[in-house]
Amino acid sequence: MSLTKKMGAEFIGTFWLVLGGCGSAVLAAAFPDVGIGLLGVSLAFGLTVLTMAFAIGHISGCHLNPAVSLGLWSGGRFSASELGPYIAAQVVGGVAGAAVLYVVATGQAGFDVTAGFASNGYAEHSPGGYSLIAALVTEIVMTFMFLMIILGATDKRAPQGFAPIAIGLGLTLVHLISIPVTNTSVNPARSTGVALFQGDWAISQLWLFWLAPILGAIIAGAVYRWLGSEDKAE
Repeated sequence: MSLTKKMGAEFIGTFWLVLGGCGSAVLAAAFPDVGIGLLGVSLAFGLTVLTMAFAIGHISGCHLNPAVSLGLWSGGRFSASELGPYIAAQVVGGVAGAAVLYVVATGQAGFDVTAGFASNGYAEHSPGGYSLIAALVTEIVMTFMFLMIILGATDKRAPQGFAPIAIGLGLTLVHLISIPVTNTSVNPARSTGVALFQGDWAISQLWLFWLAPILGAIIAGAVYRWLGSEDKAE
């Protein structure tokens, strides 16, 4: 598969992740009387990855996330030469998804994008008022565990055909745990897309939602490379 097609798949997949996941938070989480709440938003993020894994996994691997690409590289599963193009496609796809969401959301009278727009934050911008340190630790650990699930589920020794389900449910669980702390990133492209439209504090805090997921992912790649390696015969 050509790199151009892989980039196209990553763009579409990340577009869907941001539109579906962040869209559920912005449009449906607190909808009068029938809002989907934290559980629904968590499930929506998991479903975006699950559906795209089946749709484009055979084309690009369905990373949809700079941290995932870097984690797979760290784990020896992805070429360094394709990191730049993949990350660029993911970020542009995330921004495009946020742009469509912005057009839809602002179609409602009185909508205020500066209220949050599903952006990630810490301290006074954390949904639960959690500190910078709490947010940093949460994003590192949640991304670490997400990458461990991805690396394990896609290992050639794992049961074949079930990886999208494990990964989608894994992302759902990550959101169930960490939405109250940071609104859950574990994905710099997802954070960047909505932050550009929220502006202000979301952009000033964006550094954490690049640094922490990337750090957690790279550590996971190194750990799984050791954990999953075949033991040499004595």
